[in-house]
Amino acid sequence: MKAYVLHGIGDLRFEDVPVPEIKDNEVLVEVKAAGICGSDIPRIYKTGAYSHPLIPGHEFSGIVVDAGRNTTVREGKRVGVFPLIPCGECMPCKKKLYEMCRSYGYLGSRKDGGFAEYAAVPEKNLIELPDNVIYEEAAMLEPMSVAVHSVRRTAVRKENSVVVCGLGTIGLMVIMILRMMGIENIYAVGNKDFQKKRAERLGISGKFYCDAGRGGADEQLADKLGGNGADVFFECVGKNEVLNMAVNNTAPGGKIMLVGNPYSDMSLDKAVYWKILRNQLTITGTWNSSFTGEKSDDWHYVLEKLKEKSISPSELISHKFNMREFEKGFRLMRDKSEDYVKIMWSKGNTE
Repeated sequence: MKAYVLHGIGDLRFEDVPVPEIKDNEVLVEVKAAGICGSDIPRIYKTGAYSHPLIPGHEFSGIVVDAGRNTTVREGKRVGVFPLIPCGECMPCKKKLYEMCRSYGYLGSRKDGGFAEYAAVPEKNLIELPDNVIYEEAAMLEPMSVAVHSVRRTAVRKENSVVVCGLGTIGLMVIMILRMMGIENIYAVGNKDFQKKRAERLGISGKFYCDAGRGGADEQLADKLGGNGADVFFECVGKNEVLNMAVNNTAPGGKIMLVGNPYSDMSLDKAVYWKILRNQLTITGTWNSSFTGEKSDDWHYVLEKLKEKSISPSELISHKFNMREFEKGFRLMRDKSEDYVKIMWSKGNTE
């Protein structure tokens, strides 16, 4: 089969490799669509993976074409794939908090993933797709579930005022989810013209948008909030100055949800720390998403919304390539040579 194989830092090759041999508890998935995550870019070009060679890719969907003898899934099933493989033995796993597993595997970073024609996947990591959910949307189940996980952990209410700072894929998906939930007072902070346009498509009017590219985003936001602060602040950037902005612009008793992976070490000035104390702010982290096999987990929640057509993450696909041309997407994200949101390769959405 054809696959993108990472042989070392910056050494990504599109080459022929053997089709994976599946274990008794695994299935072979023919990959129909796969998206590039922001975390794939440093893994490919800066840090490398845990071991090489490795097939990256953890946002993908497809169809089951072979199944191990200890599985119950039938060939021909259309599926999404939860990429985290929990150990099942640690304390978080025993509590079904699999996203916090202490000894996990991961498709696309610790085990071969979905930037290939076929991928071996544990049966427990599959989620069956309704007929009206296309493969491209199913490949976005992972980032959508990450966004949902962060939103649900805040217990945000319709009457709340909310700030979303950082309008990459996850930040825009957070806005999409909040809109779906009926939240109206959403303030978005971005730094690029195309981000503003994307936010406007999601219903963010000019008076609710702060252009960080012009500078003074902290002051802009404070002015729009009338100096009162927001009830909930989503930090989707991972930078020290944005964390400070969050503390400065969250209302007394409010919540700050840390979503963005950190760019560097984080530190707080004494005055900022005092604001956290005096305003009794709740600062919460979020990681990955819940996948327990129950209808209440994040993945099944998102899948139900896709089935209902309550959300349409395919609106965020900015670039589509065929598999052979997919490397253009990696370089585009690395070099930032074009504006982008979600970049994907797809074989099409029919069986």
